[in-house]
Amino acid sequence: MMSPSSMLSSHLHLPLHSSSSCSRLTTTFFPCFSPIRLATNKTNVMSLSLLSSIRASSSSSAHEISSCLPLPENRVVLGCGAACIDYLATVDSYPNPDDKIRSTSLKIQGGGNAGNALTCAARLGLNPRLISKVADDAQGKGILEELEADGVDTSFFVVSKEGNSPFTYVIVDKETKTRTCIHTPLDPPMMPNELPQSSLLSALESARLVYFDGRLYETALVIGKEATRRNIPILVDAEKKREGLDDLLNLANYVVCSARFPQEWTEAPSIPSALVSMLLRLPNVKFVIVTLGEDGCMMLERSINTSPQLEEMDVDSLLNLLKQSIDGNTVIPTCVSSKQFVQINHQKKCSRLQHQWQLLLVRP
Repeated sequence: MMSPSSMLSSHLHLPLHSSSSCSRLTTTFFPCFSPIRLATNKTNVMSLSLLSSIRASSSSSAHEISSCLPLPENRVVLGCGAACIDYLATVDSYPNPDDKIRSTSLKIQGGGNAGNALTCAARLGLNPRLISKVADDAQGKGILEELEADGVDTSFFVVSKEGNSPFTYVIVDKETKTRTCIHTPLDPPMMPNELPQSSLLSALESARLVYFDGRLYETALVIGKEATRRNIPILVDAEKKREGLDDLLNLANYVVCSARFPQEWTEAPSIPSALVSMLLRLPNVKFVIVTLGEDGCMMLERSINTSPQLEEMDVDSLLNLLKQSIDGNTVIPTCVSSKQFVQINHQKKCSRLQHQWQLLLVRP
């Protein structure tokens, strides 16, 4: 059974990804797949995978990864979404109200999901283009300079003479291993009429994948509709429920979610059942991935099954069986998957889906 990243890389013939966070050095990107099985209106088969983050702790490590992988001649990736400046202050423990504490370190670097993803793509040898907006201020100049230095094409950015560029204060708590983000949004926001039709068509030229992080949704929707018309695959990064995100999800071919999003969006009782619900509601999506921090991630894939008889299992029971087969003492990347297609009884409803589940653990 192929891993999610392997399926992505073989589908688009693009290299693998690093993991996601709020900073440039820990970015997530999944533009890496060769023909994965497509859904039909006959039989839906899905596979579930669980993998943990592979972190590129520096740009050099990302270049080391990309140097080991063959790169296609056409490797253009287009993104639309947030690019901002992050001020990351590390503290021993999160402060109480009205406390005054000292940081143990401070880093100032680029952030924003789209900025992170496209930076990672550039470091892995792809040719990313980013559509976004900044103001003509110090933060905006810093955002553009850092992206350009990493190889991201910023020629499609809109630069406003007024307002402020987006930035985020990030408090990194060493005690709980968590981070708290305080975001100041872009003002004024980007509107679709700020992206001329000629620029839109130029940005999409030769693109192999379009990435959306849910920000700038009105502009993203215009881009997404044109990408769909041109049969360019769309990946949506679903971090949390946002205005306009449902419209983008309806255009998506691939979805990558935060740990909380699937259940918040579907109101399902568990993450596995939420992933099933997502694919039921989003017929164009080939697979959905949910990241789970140190526990890796789960992936549910929709594909074609030709087997006439399949074993029936509850989705959560199947996941538990897969987890039990994982060796907790292993120190190498581990992949555990079901051996065959199974029929899943989803939330005890009469209609049943056929799925193949894959559980994948990758430990850096």
